[in-house]
Amino acid sequence: MSPQSAPAPLLIACALGIEQFALRAGERGAAGGPVTVLRTGMGPRAAERSVTRVLADPALAGAAVLATGFCAGLAPGMHPGDLVVAEETRDPAGTVPCVGTDLLVKELVRTVPGRTVHTGPLTGSDHVVRGQERSDLLTTGAIAVDMESAATLLSAVRTGERPVAAVRVVVDAPEHELVRIGTLRGGISAFRVLRTVLPAFYEWHRSLLLPRR
Repeated sequence: MSPQSAPAPLLIACALGIEQFALRAGERGAAGGPVTVLRTGMGPRAAERSVTRVLADPALAGAAVLATGFCAGLAPGMHPGDLVVAEETRDPAGTVPCVGTDLLVKELVRTVPGRTVHTGPLTGSDHVVRGQERSDLLTTGAIAVDMESAATLLSAVRTGERPVAAVRVVVDAPEHELVRIGTLRGGISAFRVLRTVLPAFYEWHRSLLLPRR
């Protein structure tokens, strides 16, 4: 197979070791091309450095990039284990529109039946958000917050034109706020959900490889 006809690769980026473990532990189904699961480390700077470095590899030229892992829900009524599919990611450095949001929602509903899937803007922060700050972010229109997705997607599109997306699992929410991120009490259900999502990611990636009419 020539390089021109080889399937485009998929880069799945997460921050934490437990997120990477969940993705690998739950891996099943066939991918549409080569898949790399990257642990970036916590925070926007770590995500920016890791994603920029990895995408410099010619083997990942044109790779689709999907940011995933845990997040904090901002809207009342959200629960640990809910899924968030970003319509866009945003932080002070910029806003990045996501590709294939509707398809991701459809595939997640099929792959993880019974779980609520929320769509909307996913905002970035350089720290764990709690209390009033969470309420303030909700007024901007964002439905969830995490520390790496916005930096991951912005870094990805800065290295070249490529499809990007972000899917996060709610680990805490306004009525279910964690005392500290390391406890992950609500994260037990979030971990179980994260183990199930790869087939939906693969279907999203496969759809990008289909010829456009």
